[in-house]
Amino acid sequence: MTHRLKIFAPLLIPIIVALFPVPEGLAPHAWYFFAIFLGVVVGLVFEPLPGAVIGLIGVAVAALLAPWVLFSPEALAAPGFKLGSSAFAWAVSGFTNATVWLIFGAFMFALGYEKTGLGRRIALWLVKTMGRRTLTLGYAVMLADTILAPFTPSNTARSAGTIYPVVRNLPALYDSHPNDPSMKRMGSFLMWTAIASTCVTSSLFLTALAPNLLAVALTETTTGIRIGWGEWFMATAPVGILLLLIVPLLCYWLCPPEVKSGSAVSDWAGEEIKKLGRLSRNEILLIIFVLIALTLWIFASSILAPALVGILVICAMLLTGILKWDDILANKAAWNTFFWFATLVALAGGLNEVGFVKWFGDLIGSRISDFGPMMAMILLTTVFYLLHYFFASTTAHTTALLPVMLAAASGIPGVDLHMFILMLLPTLGFMGILTPYATGPSPVYYGSGYLPGPLWWRLGAIFGLLFLISWLAIGVPWIAFIN
Repeated sequence: MTHRLKIFAPLLIPIIVALFPVPEGLAPHAWYFFAIFLGVVVGLVFEPLPGAVIGLIGVAVAALLAPWVLFSPEALAAPGFKLGSSAFAWAVSGFTNATVWLIFGAFMFALGYEKTGLGRRIALWLVKTMGRRTLTLGYAVMLADTILAPFTPSNTARSAGTIYPVVRNLPALYDSHPNDPSMKRMGSFLMWTAIASTCVTSSLFLTALAPNLLAVALTETTTGIRIGWGEWFMATAPVGILLLLIVPLLCYWLCPPEVKSGSAVSDWAGEEIKKLGRLSRNEILLIIFVLIALTLWIFASSILAPALVGILVICAMLLTGILKWDDILANKAAWNTFFWFATLVALAGGLNEVGFVKWFGDLIGSRISDFGPMMAMILLTTVFYLLHYFFASTTAHTTALLPVMLAAASGIPGVDLHMFILMLLPTLGFMGILTPYATGPSPVYYGSGYLPGPLWWRLGAIFGLLFLISWLAIGVPWIAFIN
């Protein structure tokens, strides 16, 4: 697709949609708001500009056109209604969303891991301890990702930024090189284990993947139902833990390494740990802060909001010198995500406020209500999962399809919406295994030279199907039991 088409598509599509006749049963202003929202989604898919810029433009345009797209004629005619202040309050509403601030706080946790070197130390220690056999080395890679996952909302930062730099040094120790038949000696196994593991951990923990948090925020603004850290983990634990236990073994069987054992990897990791020296003061403090935050997230969420816990830990890291204010200001990824998700939360909330979600839910629900509540929920979850083949961004996938799925489910008589949300949202991490472009770390591992296209597509289909079947066969009954 040409760059010019990428630029004009997000502008032309809203205009074209707005020119279509307003569907029966839907207010005109709701249809026009949907047109703007659709333009933002197209922009997120084509990415002519950074996602945060697209979201900010979408919010600004909707607020500017508020008399025609955001507020009904009845609201505009109400006594005391102030158009300007109401439109602005809606435009910045996403910046006051607690989940958006939790995302920002979790990014600072990840920055702490990077600044102190604790993340690299954990990965190297596991490799040193478990690296004498190739299978246990795979488990070491999985464990390193699992330990970092609850406090790293970017699987790109966690896997591509922390795990991959360690893993990429290992195959060459056994003469396994990229883009070469020797990649089968060890490299392909390690790379696939790393990407498969991060897809599972991204579903296991709410704070392991930024789109998880975005999905929770969008769900709350659309349905009023909030999913907490502990509830998410309780819902995903049986499937997530089981998959983590078997993923390295499955990788060992389906992508078998030719080298089964050796001491070179363990010895290399030991030398790297010696270079790091003893645990520093900042590393010890970070470990303490991480444990405190995890405890509060699990056991004290009714007393302290998870976002506030994150902010308190940021303050503690600043006071103890783990982070400096300049480090936070320089973290472009965190600020970019903050603006991106805040604007998307406002736009998705607008869809609900103008009545589009209810109208669409009733429309779709009437078409699939014959399936029965449980079968309809399973069908919607499966469609949501498989449609990720068409998306190169989990964030774009979430923004485009989550409101549609929630609306469809809400329009089906007998559907337990709370249960459906717990069924649907955790699939965002699992679906990252499907393609070489499905999630942030995928292009990094694909570009390593150890996972050529045919191998990735074959393994992606196998593991993608395994993850989906495991979730539907084990996760759904479990959620039904605890719900």
